[in-house]
Amino acid sequence: MKVVINALAARRGGGQTYLENLLKYIDDFPEIEAILIMSKGVDIPVPDSISRLRAPKMTRNPLLRTTWEKMVLPKKLEELEADILFCPGGLVTTKIPDNCRSVTMFRNMIPFDKKARKKYPLGQQRIRNWILERKLLSSMLHSDLVIFISSYARSVIEERVGKGKINSVTISHGINDEFRVPITNRPPRLSWLPEGEYLLYVSLFEVYKHQLEIVQGYHKLKMRRITREKLILVGKLLPRMAKKVKEEIINLGLQDDVVLTGNIPYHELPAVYANAKINIFASTCENCPNILLEALGAGRPLLVSNCPPMPDFSGKAVVYFDPKSPEDFSEKLESIIDDVQKLKSLAKLSSEQSRLFRWEDTAKNTWTAIMNLCLQFPNECVFNRTIYKG
Repeated sequence: MKVVINALAARRGGGQTYLENLLKYIDDFPEIEAILIMSKGVDIPVPDSISRLRAPKMTRNPLLRTTWEKMVLPKKLEELEADILFCPGGLVTTKIPDNCRSVTMFRNMIPFDKKARKKYPLGQQRIRNWILERKLLSSMLHSDLVIFISSYARSVIEERVGKGKINSVTISHGINDEFRVPITNRPPRLSWLPEGEYLLYVSLFEVYKHQLEIVQGYHKLKMRRITREKLILVGKLLPRMAKKVKEEIINLGLQDDVVLTGNIPYHELPAVYANAKINIFASTCENCPNILLEALGAGRPLLVSNCPPMPDFSGKAVVYFDPKSPEDFSEKLESIIDDVQKLKSLAKLSSEQSRLFRWEDTAKNTWTAIMNLCLQFPNECVFNRTIYKG
């Protein structure tokens, strides 16, 4: 069975991490021949057994990529005699040949969250999300299989289109091994970290990530308690939100207490998570929150947004708070920050909860679902170039 994977949108970050871990276990499925489509100059570390098809460098541009997918990719699929076109980026813009089936994923929740969309000013980003909502929905409705990465995401889409309208499975992401830190064997503390204990929130600066409320809640805690722990905010400083956070830090006189690092190298994140006194995750718009999963793997106490789908992933292993309320964040933080036994218990629970999320399981369930799709069309899918009759 030939599975062509359109990885043109996976240029960095989570998209590449997903494919790297998915393809790591492809050899456990000898019936599947995977062919990875990537733009020239972009590389994903995958097994040598994976065939690679290089698209022109111009496909790094989203508009030109869509044109290539519409004009060139259908012919490539016919030439390759593809049985499955897998589009993990979420958009299927290609006309699928008659004897080929399509699989897509739902990853981007923002276009379907009206509250999150309204927080953006009128302009390009709002228009982009409006267009994406329609294109993603169309891709899901016209695909033979949709992979959801959380039950919450699945419920959101089923509420829009009705149950039974989409053939789908729910398969969550896993946690990279380097983020699984034994509680009794912490990695060395990085030299650039401030002295003493610290609270950590890792996420890009966006309106739905609520760094502003976290800073305000931290200030409230300092007004009620001698707080020597620094607050470290790690993540890409998108200008609009970062400016507001920096201004609030100055207004509240927290210049010596709150550290904004911007992006840090990915390989440094495990040590940063693992040495935090408490990790924080305050987002209100997620699908499968990879940062939350990584923080669970670090085996440190966690304060987590009470908005879905976060409880689906962190269960009873964390303390929940309302990320829109600085006061609630402050109170929940105060309730655990000096309780040594509570912190120890939460650290253990986080580590145990993280064991539920393994990339090996994600890969196995994904490839099994794709193979099962072929079983639904036995006269059209090919195993080792021999027609599979079921």
